[in-house]
Amino acid sequence: MPPSNEPVSMRRLLLFFIPMGISALLINLSHVIINGTLARSDNPEMVLAGYALAMSLLIVTEKPAVLFRQTCSALVRDRTSFRAVRRVSFYVYGASLAFGALIAYTPVGHWVFGGAFGAPPIVEEGAIHAYYALMFLSVFSGIRCLYQGVIIYKMRTRWLTIAMVFRLGGMFLLSQYFLRVGVDSALQGTIIFVFGMMIEAGVSWWEANRLVKQLPEKDEECEITEPKQVAKFYNPLLYSSFIVVWVLPILNALLGTTDRGTLAVASFAVAGSLMNLMLGFFTYFHQIALLFVKTNPDIVRKFTLMLGFIPFVLLSIMAFTPVGEWMFSHALGVKDELLTACIHALRGFLPFVLVFPWLDTLNGVVMAHGETKLMFGSQTANAALTLLTIVLLALLLPAWSGVLGSMAQSAGVFAEVLFLAWLFRRSRRSVRLTAEHQG
Repeated sequence: MPPSNEPVSMRRLLLFFIPMGISALLINLSHVIINGTLARSDNPEMVLAGYALAMSLLIVTEKPAVLFRQTCSALVRDRTSFRAVRRVSFYVYGASLAFGALIAYTPVGHWVFGGAFGAPPIVEEGAIHAYYALMFLSVFSGIRCLYQGVIIYKMRTRWLTIAMVFRLGGMFLLSQYFLRVGVDSALQGTIIFVFGMMIEAGVSWWEANRLVKQLPEKDEECEITEPKQVAKFYNPLLYSSFIVVWVLPILNALLGTTDRGTLAVASFAVAGSLMNLMLGFFTYFHQIALLFVKTNPDIVRKFTLMLGFIPFVLLSIMAFTPVGEWMFSHALGVKDELLTACIHALRGFLPFVLVFPWLDTLNGVVMAHGETKLMFGSQTANAALTLLTIVLLALLLPAWSGVLGSMAQSAGVFAEVLFLAWLFRRSRRSVRLTAEHQG
């Protein structure tokens, strides 16, 4: 049942939120399946390196497709608006396929992986071959997110978890097949990934297609009828995403210039993976705000207050008790000075996880009011301060290793939430003054 003007109970919000959080956690298992499969090849270092290189480019190309989850749940209220969003998605899927084909079948792939990324020839070849399958990933990921937007709007979020379970099952079975016949290339890893995404997209389509048929042909309160109206909401999200995705590669490059660059990059990456695991369940606050802040703002506030501090508490336990050392040493196989550097880097993420739930909620509020252009400004502020901070820290404290990266990211997210709050308040004030003047 979609959001209404009726009061929403905390129990209903939890039943809506928890399946989304579980599906976000399960995503990590899909990467474990792939990496575990590739690690059993005859030359695991080269195979894993080629897969990781290909995936580093996918992070950039998949983001436009993922944005259709928020776009669809924010704008689709009838079949007319759904067709408008779907039409825009076709352009994005087409562009993703074209870009992937350039990487896989033209010299562009060699220029990107061998030139821009500086990969050795054998790793470069593995990454290009991986794109033979990976070029289709963004399309299926986009289809998944498009239909998940409808599922989320209709509050059928348990289907996100169901789809992930089917996806993981399919990926596991295919990985077992590859292990039986022999693993010898990064392409097999991307085939597993694309196969799993196809399954998740198929399950999402099956459920959402039924829900779309239940929507009215035209809702009088819904103004979305044309793709250009969708683009007004979608484009600022797209532009801001292109800014943010380049921050991490630049961060790693600058960390590599510190006193012990390899240690800095490794500890920042490992600590970041544990931080993302702690935060993963809590990355859907924006959906709560997007769907309910206009009709039930008090319950959104209470919900965020109830759950928003949990990631900070979890990460504090990891950073300041023996639990964190056990996780790094036993679960992740980290030891000696890398273990110490990872603990320090993890502590640098504490401000990040403290602020993130509030930023995510505010992003949902902004999207609910159709003010996505403000997010371009706030994410630009995030990227600018993150990079300025890492440059200053790398110059002033080059011996501090990976904690420099986590401190820089924490500074950036603080800048983003403060700047977005200021922009949104100014925008709302301008709207009120305009309404008063016209009245």
